[in-house]
Amino acid sequence: MSLAIIYSRASSGITAPLITVETHISRGLPNFLMVGLPEAAVKESRDRVRSALINSHFEFPRGRITVNLAPADLPKEGGRFDLPIALGILAASKQIPDKKLAEYEFTGELALSGEIRPIRGVLPVALGARQSGRQLIVPKGNAVEAALVKDTVIYSAQHLLEVCAYLKGERDLDACEFLSNEVPLQNSLDLADVRGQSFAKRSLEIAAAGKHSLLLMGPPGTGKTMLASRITSILPSLSDQQALEIAAIASISQTGFDYKKWMMLPFRAPHHTASSAALVGGGRPPRPGEISLTHNGVLFLDELPEFNRHVLEALREPLESGQITISRATSQAVFPASFQLIAAMNPCPCGFAGSPGNCHCTYEQIKRYLAKLSGPLLDRVDMQVEVPALPPSVLANQAGELSAESSAVIKERVVAARQRQLKRQNKPNAELLVSELAQYCELAEGVEALLGEVMVKFNLSARVYHRIIKVARTIADLGASDPITTVHLSEALGYRCLDRSKLTY
Repeated sequence: MSLAIIYSRASSGITAPLITVETHISRGLPNFLMVGLPEAAVKESRDRVRSALINSHFEFPRGRITVNLAPADLPKEGGRFDLPIALGILAASKQIPDKKLAEYEFTGELALSGEIRPIRGVLPVALGARQSGRQLIVPKGNAVEAALVKDTVIYSAQHLLEVCAYLKGERDLDACEFLSNEVPLQNSLDLADVRGQSFAKRSLEIAAAGKHSLLLMGPPGTGKTMLASRITSILPSLSDQQALEIAAIASISQTGFDYKKWMMLPFRAPHHTASSAALVGGGRPPRPGEISLTHNGVLFLDELPEFNRHVLEALREPLESGQITISRATSQAVFPASFQLIAAMNPCPCGFAGSPGNCHCTYEQIKRYLAKLSGPLLDRVDMQVEVPALPPSVLANQAGELSAESSAVIKERVVAARQRQLKRQNKPNAELLVSELAQYCELAEGVEALLGEVMVKFNLSARVYHRIIKVARTIADLGASDPITTVHLSEALGYRCLDRSKLTY
């Protein structure tokens, strides 16, 4: 009888490849055949579409219906193709006009009543539609999320009848508008809440300015978690592009995207019982894990040695490359994972090593405890800082804390240092390549000789050598200095406590 072509999009990682839904109706015994590597949820759309069309008072064709989802070698999953399949059947049977269908892309799951239900991952679909130059029609429940993509025309509909009436020219659909008047949740945490710990606060400022990874080590109750949870209050604000990347990853996750978190820096703190799949991602189809959900944000790992060793080792590659590739027998997905790692740990099994009269751990116990963290992983941590126990006088000094710097004051210095880095090299110092160090990290006289002596004394690796230079570069940027001096290098060397302590433990 006829052929109709509708455009939609599948889900593959954080991308949404174009899918051409071809619907052909011919004479023959009534049959509804679907081809193009559909998974179970897609095959079930035959029953949903049939009931939706009948309950919407359309005629369901009695001939042989063949629906092809092209390209045929790309797996299709979910109910996102219900709406385009239904429209393809209506267009092929001449119940709606097909003149303007090539200008649109459609996505949405159909209820048996014809209502259009929201889908997961609509943000990558909207990004794909913008790139192709077509207009997009999405479920009403996805309107707010889809509106985050600017420079494209996106409409929302609540029922199949609304879409058909729009295609017939009988009514207009609601345009998805960006809700710029919505105010995101504010971070109420402030570094001024932390008593004392000026050295740890300084390390947090340096880590925020250069996007460096940081390990806080100290006895229980010294403020490690308080410090880590407040780093987002001093980090530079997100750009629109960074916020869109974060939202696109959240859109395809299990929980979906929460508009109230738009423009908020991700901060995730998985429990130490988390598996490697929970951390790096997995499943079928592959879904993003904690490190991808923390893209452009902070991943906090408390009680670091309590994590399974192979879970921690899985962090080594994304810490270097900024992305994670998940391969399965039938699919492969690449997720961005440019996160800032902040970790905390105790110095020994009981937690009180270094505190006089409190620790009863033997040398072997401490050595075995620290050995849970491999050398290659620690090499990838830019800064390792001790957070000592505070005397009661500091904790009781209420008046002294009134003069403590707030997060807003520290953030001004962090933003200024980050802007120097972006102007100079268009990236934070932590992301500098080895080949770029000579160009952007100018060393003053005597700095290289001092660093060489330290390398020999503590037997440090080449990776640590480069990371110390990057941290020193950030310290120089905070001081608005072009060359890296011995003062900057000496301070950077002070943030490698585990490299120093391995000679004594």
